[in-house]
Amino acid sequence: MKVLVIGGGAREHALCRSLSLDPDVTALHCAPGNAGIAEVAELHPVDQLDGAAVAALATELGAELVVVGPEAPLVAGVADAVRAAGIPVFGPSQEAAQLEGSKAFAKDVMAGAGVPTARSYVCTTPAEIDEALDAFGAPYVVKDDGLAAGKGVVVTEDVEVARAHALACDRVVIEEYLDGPEVSLFAITDGTTVLPLKPAQDFKRALDGDEGPNTGGMGAYSPLPWADPKLVDEVLETVLQPTVDELRRRGTPFSGLLYAGLAITSRGVRVIEFNARFGDPETQVVLARLKTPLAGVLLNSANGTLDDQAPLSWSDDAAVTVVVASHNYPGTPRTGDPIEGLDEVAEKDAPHAYVLHAGTKRGEDGAVLSAGGRVLSVTATGSDLAQARERAYAAVGRIRLDGSQHRTDIARKAAEA
Repeated sequence: MKVLVIGGGAREHALCRSLSLDPDVTALHCAPGNAGIAEVAELHPVDQLDGAAVAALATELGAELVVVGPEAPLVAGVADAVRAAGIPVFGPSQEAAQLEGSKAFAKDVMAGAGVPTARSYVCTTPAEIDEALDAFGAPYVVKDDGLAAGKGVVVTEDVEVARAHALACDRVVIEEYLDGPEVSLFAITDGTTVLPLKPAQDFKRALDGDEGPNTGGMGAYSPLPWADPKLVDEVLETVLQPTVDELRRRGTPFSGLLYAGLAITSRGVRVIEFNARFGDPETQVVLARLKTPLAGVLLNSANGTLDDQAPLSWSDDAAVTVVVASHNYPGTPRTGDPIEGLDEVAEKDAPHAYVLHAGTKRGEDGAVLSAGGRVLSVTATGSDLAQARERAYAAVGRIRLDGSQHRTDIARKAAEA
């Protein structure tokens, strides 16, 4: 099958890598892609928010499956445009993608589905904001209602910081703080059948010890040795299936990747947020462990035939990914710096460790340059988390990018437990 992937980050590189290893994929295209994706897929320039342009490209390429990676094109209705062109697409409709596009919509769906989540208020005025902050007290959890590339959430003990963030948003969700470790659980669904993947944990804060500002994610690992073995079954029963059933009941069936961000609290599992696509950097470690060829699973989701899918096969190996970010990330990142050492990683660390590109591009001289905040995801597998960590950080050590930063404690606690 011919496959077109939309997007250009490390998540899309992870998807393209898995699809390139699938014997059923005869041609792989990506738009717009990045310098690393170019090694496994043919790149095409496209405005990924322009549904008509994406549908036209897919038609021109004879694509038999389109995989929409990022959230912004989904919320913009790109999947609908591709579906209207008669091409199977992995990704929810614009209406269903509001599960990520609007925190308030997600809360309403959860209420209808009886899904456990934090108590919350939706606020649009300064008076409502003050009332909600007073009602919950510190630590304050303030979420921009709309898309914010993983950086729209502030968790703080300082009421003035919380208020300032809330006032900067058009509409804001203020909710109670959820204690306990966080887990990311992805599920592939066709709107009826729900197929959960293996759980992962990511690291949102910029600095070691979970210090510093929130980011799009600085690393991740899987499996979670500390998690209850029944966690996935419980989340499928109490969160994922009820949410998919509720969206179908409302006439907005959700087909694609449903991502539940969870807190394992002292009172049980609670949903922090839903996303409508694969998460970055968790995708990098989850796909590193998936043995089942990917294209057929995604096509079954797109075609509504997921109940025909054989059970997924998983490696017993552990996987760790470490994000290498540019100078000043998550502020305004410095770009255009040359990246060295990529060939050394390919030569010395493969196949156990490899680099997935996020914000990269080719310079005029052919050199790979930084082109974003999160530049690379270095992913490694091993017999356990300790070995996967060791391999990931050995590969990170070979990469040279002026002013770059990365966390040194990804998966450390879990590996030592």
